[in-house]
Amino acid sequence: MSRRAVAVRVEGIVQGVGFRPFVYGLATRLGLAGLVGNDERGVFIEIEGGGALVEEFLAALAGDPPPLAVIDRISTGPAAVTGRRDFVIAPSLSRSLSRGDRRALVSPDVATCDACLRDVADPAGRRYGYAFTNCTCCGPRFTIVRDVPYDRANTTMAAFRMCPDCAREYHDPADRRFHAQPVCCPACGPRLRLLPGGAGRTAEPGGDPLEGAVRLLRDGGVLAVKGLGGFHLAALAGDESAVAALRARKHREDKPFAVMAGDLAEARRLCEVDAAEEHLLTGPARPVVLLRRLPAAKVAPSVAPGNRWLGVLLPYTPLHHLLLRALAEPIVLTSGNVSDEPIVHRDEEVRERLGGVADAFLTHDRPIHVRTDDSVVRVFRGRALPIRRSRGYAPHPLPLAGGAPRPVLACGAELKHTFCLARGDRAFVSQHIGDLENHETLRSFTEGVTHFMRLFDVAPEVVAHDLHPDYLSTKYALDRALDRDADLVGVQHHHAHVASCLADNGVAGPVIGVAFDGLGYGLDGTLWGGEFLVADLAGFERAGHLATVPMPGGAAAIRQPWRMAAAYLDLAYEGAVPGDLGVVRRNAGRWAVVTAMARQGVNAPRTSSAGRLFDAVAALVGTRDEITYEGQAAVELEQIADPRVDDAYACRLTVGEGPFKAPFRMPGVDLVRAAADDLRSGVAREVVAARFHNTLARVVAEGCDHLRETTGLSAVALSGGVFQNLLLLDRAVTLLEERRFTVLTHHRVPPNDGGVSLGQAAVAAARDRLADPR
Repeated sequence: MSRRAVAVRVEGIVQGVGFRPFVYGLATRLGLAGLVGNDERGVFIEIEGGGALVEEFLAALAGDPPPLAVIDRISTGPAAVTGRRDFVIAPSLSRSLSRGDRRALVSPDVATCDACLRDVADPAGRRYGYAFTNCTCCGPRFTIVRDVPYDRANTTMAAFRMCPDCAREYHDPADRRFHAQPVCCPACGPRLRLLPGGAGRTAEPGGDPLEGAVRLLRDGGVLAVKGLGGFHLAALAGDESAVAALRARKHREDKPFAVMAGDLAEARRLCEVDAAEEHLLTGPARPVVLLRRLPAAKVAPSVAPGNRWLGVLLPYTPLHHLLLRALAEPIVLTSGNVSDEPIVHRDEEVRERLGGVADAFLTHDRPIHVRTDDSVVRVFRGRALPIRRSRGYAPHPLPLAGGAPRPVLACGAELKHTFCLARGDRAFVSQHIGDLENHETLRSFTEGVTHFMRLFDVAPEVVAHDLHPDYLSTKYALDRALDRDADLVGVQHHHAHVASCLADNGVAGPVIGVAFDGLGYGLDGTLWGGEFLVADLAGFERAGHLATVPMPGGAAAIRQPWRMAAAYLDLAYEGAVPGDLGVVRRNAGRWAVVTAMARQGVNAPRTSSAGRLFDAVAALVGTRDEITYEGQAAVELEQIADPRVDDAYACRLTVGEGPFKAPFRMPGVDLVRAAADDLRSGVAREVVAARFHNTLARVVAEGCDHLRETTGLSAVALSGGVFQNLLLLDRAVTLLEERRFTVLTHHRVPPNDGGVSLGQAAVAAARDRLADPR
């Protein structure tokens, strides 16, 4: 048999996922010679042997990689036949590559695999009860990586010298811990510690840290637990006094807490779980999954007040498994922060920032390099709908159709912030950063940009940003472009939303884009938020919108939804608002001042926001006059809507004179008046809430119908935070599909502002391609 030699290059997520042992095993099984190794671009292979066997090797390489590997491309070329007979794993290379040539990718953090769980549960094994057990199939990745290639020296495990037993596993190609960079055991790895907090209780000194933590939780205490990407705060989910204490100390009045269940069976005792939800709960990413709560679920009222949904996640580290197994009941597990600060991840900061919240700290000595909060998803029609994309998903790159001619930094929005770096055909969307409203979150953003640039070898030549001049992300973009001589690209907020949905689906457009959210800076000096766009990646025209209304008090109208009800009702009844409406009675002392503010336009910017329309109706039906977290009124309005109601209010669009008979307007005032008349007639608020959702869905369908007539477009992209509402989303998609539209929704990045950075990057890249079509 004639001998053949081939040089192979594999790019993608192929480091830290058992790829080299897989190649070694495949080559030795086929009797082939050569080598495999890591470098800054991925994995390099030299394979030599009989021609047919080499072809079999290449086919298996592409068709049957390790479960956690994500192969972007495999390239091959001829190599010199050397006559060697062995196959080896070569040392990792760190070449001096040109800028932009480093293409190695970093795996997201991966939930503990079944094999490692068996090790943890085996009394005869040396990792019995060990909280940091991992292998090439699981464990920390992104949160411990300082640089590439992904080798131990470039992670926060560098300080832990492997014991002889771990070193033997690490260097044995036949072992599943071969080159598992975080490999460790009780003899040589990180160790748990239980430290006292400052919230009234103290941890008992000495003894087993895990046992002490369990005792504290059973006694009704609040425990700070160091996870993969930061600290969480935990309390027994069934203990009302403990959960209420956690709420009070964390200054989180109403926003639901996530619950960690010990296993799938326990999750099913709390919530309904369908096949798609089970797949997400038990998959390697282990996000928080929003599930339909069972009436008999044994969780304290303060866990998710008044909410028919419960955010549930399963353990994703050995520590979580050990803790939940010992407790034998679910726990609240919420981000370790206070109010709107980012999650705490540094040991030296945890006492200062969480000392007044936690009774004790269950911590360890493995540093977290990148803070990463838990991901949150819902399921829509059998597919994930991300609400927050973070641990388990970031920094997995997303494909960028058409590619970026020059490297792009997209600085994102203000709320639910992410940033995005784009290079070639890849877009690296960051983990969830948080709301850019304080120094700590801004620091997390700027440090994250620096880390991503180094990790993925991207030096931005184009900087994209939101048009809002007061966003901290916009100010950062302007400063960075000035300092680095980069080109600036301003992207309108709702165009970025639609572009995000296009990029999420690998579509360039043009489409009819429907962007419904809270607020975004408009081109006409108003605050947009209920928009119909005719758009592709490079540009857009505003083709329709909800009719504008004043926001009396500006930002105060966001915090106090009754103000939006006042503005809408004052217009709907031409100043003669019926006094028997509950929202009027509840706010009688302030009503005249606020309506006067709205009429005179004093501190009352005009907005077309769909989110503010939700607020108005929520206050009208009596769910919420003031909010304690962003979007609360809209969430609660969805909660009370009766899903059995299928009729709607009459609501007609007003056609304009532009090229699309646009911008047409949808009068939300008519909708609010119809809802108010229903309430005055004694119609139940659950029915009114449902009719409102149904009407808004019809508004979406009718607006798209109108634009299809004038543009010929039959594809619709739905984006913006309002489309996190599954009732609205389902009814809008149903109506659009009945009218034979192709409907694009989000499934890889959130429809909320967490997806805006991807949209900005896609827009900047598309405009760059138009400027230089080569």
